[in-house]
Amino acid sequence: ARPAALAAPAPAAAADEGQLRYADDYIKGILSSVRVIAMVGASTSWNRPSYFAMKYLQAKRYRVIPVNGNAKGQIVLGEKIYGTLQEIPADVRVDMVDVFRNPEAAGPIADEAIAMKASHGVSVLWMQLGVRNDAAAQRAEAAGLKV
Repeated sequence: ARPAALAAPAPAAAADEGQLRYADDYIKGILSSVRVIAMVGASTSWNRPSYFAMKYLQAKRYRVIPVNGNAKGQIVLGEKIYGTLQEIPADVRVDMVDVFRNPEAAGPIADEAIAMKASHGVSVLWMQLGVRNDAAAQRAEAAGLKV
């Protein structure tokens, strides 16, 4: 589910002046199908957008697993921060990978999410507003992830 983020418009998305717009039903479907979200780029700083997003998602009863190489091992909002997606234990299901990084970083993160499809159950790659990487989105969609 990407509020105005990623790839070449999929059937659920339409381009609008360089931004993508997704059908409400598509976004609702994604948000109702996931429970555990790995947030790449999560911050320990209360004034960062990723902190607010994590806190909001937790309030809506999602489990958010923070991923940030610069804060590895720290605790944010009650969750241990992992340095990379691969460090999340294999027995932890991850339904969605949420990218709170720049568009250039989204490519390798998408590849990691694809690699976690079988091992962790990843089914969605979500890129935040302003994070648009069409090639990454196309790879994720080709691998069967919703974007």
